[in-house]
Amino acid sequence: MEASTRVVRDDIGSAADEIDVAKIRARFPILAQRVKGKPLVYLDNAASSQKPENVIDAVSAYYRHDHANVHRGVHTLSERATDAYEGARERCRGFINARSVSEIVFVRGTTEGINLVANSFGDAFVKQGDAILVTEMEHHSNIVPWQMLCRRKGARLLVAPMHDSGELDIEAYRRLLDEKPVIAALTHVSNALGTVNAVSDLTRMAHAAGSRVLVDGAQSIPHTRVDVEAIGCDFYVFSGHKMYAPTGIGVVYGREAILDAMPPWQGGGEMIREVTFEHTEFNVLPWKYEAGTPNISGAVGLASAIDFMEEIGVERIAAHERRLLDHATSQAVQRPWFRVIGTAGEKAGVLSFAIDGAHPNDVGMMLDAEGIAVRAGH
Repeated sequence: MEASTRVVRDDIGSAADEIDVAKIRARFPILAQRVKGKPLVYLDNAASSQKPENVIDAVSAYYRHDHANVHRGVHTLSERATDAYEGARERCRGFINARSVSEIVFVRGTTEGINLVANSFGDAFVKQGDAILVTEMEHHSNIVPWQMLCRRKGARLLVAPMHDSGELDIEAYRRLLDEKPVIAALTHVSNALGTVNAVSDLTRMAHAAGSRVLVDGAQSIPHTRVDVEAIGCDFYVFSGHKMYAPTGIGVVYGREAILDAMPPWQGGGEMIREVTFEHTEFNVLPWKYEAGTPNISGAVGLASAIDFMEEIGVERIAAHERRLLDHATSQAVQRPWFRVIGTAGEKAGVLSFAIDGAHPNDVGMMLDAEGIAVRAGH
């Protein structure tokens, strides 16, 4: 059972400021409803966050006024749509401190992004007998694509274990790096446990062993300030729908030189410059990886979600979540029948738990009867 809380404030101030919960709640239209006769309390943000009115309005305005296909149209609507789409790319670049928009590839979400890297990077750089390193706390989306790559290439999948607290076993991770994995794929924040990994340190260790590094940022991007230059990773992947943006949009950040050396994953329109029946010349970055008509409205919504987070202050969001998590945890540990799962020293806004003698689905249904939405099971 996991509950993820995310409430913030709409005026700008320091990270220590208190949060006006009522004012922020009013900006989410869906939260005005009642469920089973009770005010909705939505604690399933680890799965998908709700959308503030500015994101909904931005997507609606795009479809009402600006919708057209992007990049090749010479008419006004196409130019507007292209400006909005590429403007969203620049907004994402700045949000994670990437060096260039060429390093920002739009995808459907984290799952598709990791599959893109596993396939394109794997085809270019992984060969039979090579090793790929993941950790025991990974989401299935950061396990299965690498398993499939290993099966296809005859490579080996190494798994770094974690302690009972939910923290990564650093010494085991270090020993596995001695096997010189081609790439290490690591979660920044565990979706199930809330554990925050020291990805900058883990990246430096992997690079010292000659490994590339992919960081799964699906659970970190809503909860903490992300700086890909400071982390030093080669790839950073995240979804929009967990950070107030629409579903079906996400980002692969990749270092420009590495993306340039990789083959495209999917073929079609937009990712090409010239096509004959004998040869295709691929487009330049980042469009080389964006085959077909993209999710333009999703990108518009993602840019608006970033505006929402920046207006409030990512650091203030993180500070408020920390207070909520500390309070919830302190209350939980006082109840002997309530068992907190994941007790790492560094956690983001995820509280997973089990109740003695109760099935997670039963607990979830009981909470739903009170208008409280949580995720049941794992």
